[in-house]
Amino acid sequence: MIENPLAQKLRNHRLILASASPRRQMFLKELGLTFKIKLKEVEENYPTNLKGAEISAYLSKLKADAFIDELKPNDILLTADTVVWHNGTSLAKASSVEKAREMLGLLSKEWHEVITSITFSTTMGQKTFSEVTKVKFKELSKSEIDFYIETFRPFDKAGAYGIQEWIGLTAIETIQGSYTNVVGLPTHLVYKTLMDMVN
Repeated sequence: MIENPLAQKLRNHRLILASASPRRQMFLKELGLTFKIKLKEVEENYPTNLKGAEISAYLSKLKADAFIDELKPNDILLTADTVVWHNGTSLAKASSVEKAREMLGLLSKEWHEVITSITFSTTMGQKTFSEVTKVKFKELSKSEIDFYIETFRPFDKAGAYGIQEWIGLTAIETIQGSYTNVVGLPTHLVYKTLMDMVN
């Protein structure tokens, strides 16, 4: 039986995913990788002068810093953060129905960028990469927005939407770049980076 090339390379390493996101966990499983999940509460605050990918990169590194002293020589820690960037503003996770409704109203008929930054940490150092995908929504009616929020409760997602859900099937007109990046993890970038990292 032919072995997954990346899994073969990682045989003597321990891949650690520091994320509670079921979507990120699903993608690593679909890449055929064995990994351990470690979680810590991190205050996701960042300097207000940061923009776009600077925000997601900063937060991705901040999440890694919580584990950095615990890494063993063969460990590879993966942390990530996703930002929805629209008209110079970061649309974070919606804290309420009203906030989600406001965010989706802003995205209606508009382009925005979904930016995911990934930090790979080992005892030898740290590397951070960012992927940007451009997304265009059709005009969203009030009833569509209300139905989506009520049915899917997208309060754990940047920009208050998940492309893999009903809204992605009905409202996204154009996507330029990686689809998996919008879901929460640019899998092609994860695969390439890990292949390059491990001899």
